Amino acid sequence: MAADSRLEAQVGELMTRKGWTIGAAESCTGGLIMHRLTNIAGSSAYVLGGIVAYSNQVKQSQLQVRQGTLMAYGAVSEQVAGEMASGLCTLLHVDVAISVTGIAGPGGGTAEKPVGLTYIGAAGPNDVLVVRRHVWNGDREAIKAASAEAALKLVLEVFGEKT
Repeated sequence: MAADSRLEAQVGELMTRKGWTIGAAESCTGGLIMHRLTNIAGSSAYVLGGIVAYSNQVKQSQLQVRQGTLMAYGAVSEQVAGEMASGLCTLLHVDVAISVTGIAGPGGGTAEKPVGLTYIGAAGPNDVLVVRRHVWNGDREAIKAASAEAALKLVLEVFGEKT
């Protein structure tokens, strides 16, 4: 039987091969990344959990995002995505954390931060922390789907795998 080519399966194979665990801190994706990761049979061996941190209060209280960071840069920022990923590593004791914060629309965008703007972070062993900026086109569901897809690709890219 051929290997499962879905990104979530590739992430699972990577976690299994390295003996790592993973979790997700999600804002605009609302749990979609965790949904995809847990669609893979056997994912309970490496998926520890996740936090849907839709509000700033939850970002602060659960993920240790600093109020000063939120005030200086806003919830949709590279800095907040980084703190979300790092905070999840600490909270859940996962080896790899994915974070997503963005504006899924249709409202909420500005000239500086348009609808579709998303920051995706990946934190992991040896203090690795990478955050990428994306601006997606499409409706709310398309933006969420593109963000989840990019988050899984980022894990594979950052931790040595090709997509």
